[in-house]
Amino acid sequence: MKNRFQFQWRYFLFWLLFFVVAKALFLLYHYSKTAALSGTTFAGIFGYGLRLDASTTAYLSVVPFVLFVLGSLFGPQFPFGSLVKGYTAVVGLLVALLSVADLELYRVWGFRLDATPLQYITSPTEMAASAGSAPLVVLGLGLVGLLLVGVFLYNKVVGKIPALPRGFGRGRAALAGLLYTALLVVPLRGGVQQIPVNQSDVYFSAVPFANHAAVNLPWNVANSLRLRDTDAGRYRFLPDSTATRLVRPLYTYTKPTPDSVSHHLLRSKRPNVVFIILESFTSKLVGSVGGEKGVTPNLDSLARTGVLFNNIYAAGDRSQKGLVALLSGFPNQPNNSIIKYPRKTEQLAHLCRSLKEVGYSSHYYYGGELAFANMKSYLITAGYDKLTERADFPKSQQNSKWGAHDHVVFDRVLQDLQSQPQPFFSTFFTLSSHEPFEIPVRRKFKGTDETALFRNSVYYTDWALGRFLQEARRQPWYDNTLLVLVADHGHQLPGDNSVEDPAKFRIPLVLAGGALRPEARGRVVTGLGSQTDVAATLLAQLQLPSTSYRWSRDLLRPVLEPSAFYCYTDGFGFFTPAGLVLFDNISRREISRDAGVPATQLQQGQAYEQLTYADYLAK
Repeated sequence: MKNRFQFQWRYFLFWLLFFVVAKALFLLYHYSKTAALSGTTFAGIFGYGLRLDASTTAYLSVVPFVLFVLGSLFGPQFPFGSLVKGYTAVVGLLVALLSVADLELYRVWGFRLDATPLQYITSPTEMAASAGSAPLVVLGLGLVGLLLVGVFLYNKVVGKIPALPRGFGRGRAALAGLLYTALLVVPLRGGVQQIPVNQSDVYFSAVPFANHAAVNLPWNVANSLRLRDTDAGRYRFLPDSTATRLVRPLYTYTKPTPDSVSHHLLRSKRPNVVFIILESFTSKLVGSVGGEKGVTPNLDSLARTGVLFNNIYAAGDRSQKGLVALLSGFPNQPNNSIIKYPRKTEQLAHLCRSLKEVGYSSHYYYGGELAFANMKSYLITAGYDKLTERADFPKSQQNSKWGAHDHVVFDRVLQDLQSQPQPFFSTFFTLSSHEPFEIPVRRKFKGTDETALFRNSVYYTDWALGRFLQEARRQPWYDNTLLVLVADHGHQLPGDNSVEDPAKFRIPLVLAGGALRPEARGRVVTGLGSQTDVAATLLAQLQLPSTSYRWSRDLLRPVLEPSAFYCYTDGFGFFTPAGLVLFDNISRREISRDAGVPATQLQQGQAYEQLTYADYLAK
């Protein structure tokens, strides 16, 4: 009798131990970050994380506990042991697969696995390409090892389940099992306190990595699925009137009208616009903005002869987020992206639509599949006259895991622009500098590690850009064309920046081309700005209204309080000329603040997040 009823607590203990092993594997895989932790912090990962581990264990134990009750009621003919083993095998395999995938995703993205990858589930080819640089052998060994440990723990901790002794009442046995099942409510909600357990309960350290490591992975995935767009008050910090007052100076110009001499950069009112979005072009590899020399010589040359904005920050850290920030001037949402919801993106302003209203033809180019991350619905809603993507290139030119390499697409752009009606708005999103960093030319820089591969891929895209420019300058349309070159987001490489590090978000922005006035060439704009400000800046140069771009401002007109806001997973960084403040939404506490940054700047960042998220929900 005693052995029979040990099953429930033994099963609970099995999952707890399994999660401890999975957590240890995570820390081992990220050894360089783990080694930097103090002993107290290391122990805290397991201690503070125990509540979420127990909560997940309780959820996973519900089915076996109910099966235990049914087995007690129906007796030996009920296949209780087989059902529990089968259930545990399926769930254990799923948890192990998620845990191993999380190892590499965290290294690349800087946050624990959540609902984010579901944005890409309809694009398996692109998902595979993103994983191209992952150490599959190591991850495979990790998966096998985790599964073997799971089998060992199950056999040692749970073991064979004894039958009920003869003559013992089934009803009494079922009632006892039901009581144990009812007790799962306590660990399931994390205790007997009023508020159920959540991530903030395991966030205990000033080191983000330690907090991330403490989180239980299956709980994190399930919770992110549950919370997507359902908690309207999640990012509410202040009364709306206060938030509005704090944000207003960020978009209030110091002069009612721009200064005509310093503001207008273009020779004509309706130039052609070639808008080039450079995949992962972090400022760390762009010499003209203080990065490594020699990696982007062609972009640096344009910066010297064009207009360089050298203090710009991406709004987020994913391509689809950068796309919306650049073309719609709309900020990123923490832990989500508006591009997933066509009903919302239909209500966004868009540069293509604004330019179409004054007679621009339009074309969008991407060497990969536009269905990736739901980009196609966003672009169709924007009203592009034509979309060119992977399927529009012959198989012989689809020589990248993503599709067609950048020099191939640049050639197509050149070919099409010869006959495209002017003025035109042509947008090209590059892709070769995305993982797995494959390039079709000989590598410039030595090394085979991921940083070297990334550096070479950026160099290749810049080479393809230079090749495009050389031919474009010979075309009759070039003298009346404005080139806009900007990154979709930065990158953690080189340097392996943490998920919230501002160096990961700094990006280049260059205006160039034949349409620039001679006196504008060589100008460097040092003012602080955001990726979301590109839209209003471009429209101002074209002398078009930007009032529908609520979260975008003209970078060539001073405002009362310049700023830049960026999202990292579920937190934000907020820049002003005084410096940076970092805030974590889960623990709802400040992570860091530069010396000289006033405490009110945190409130201003919270106000910005609150209002922009409310705008997102309202669409």
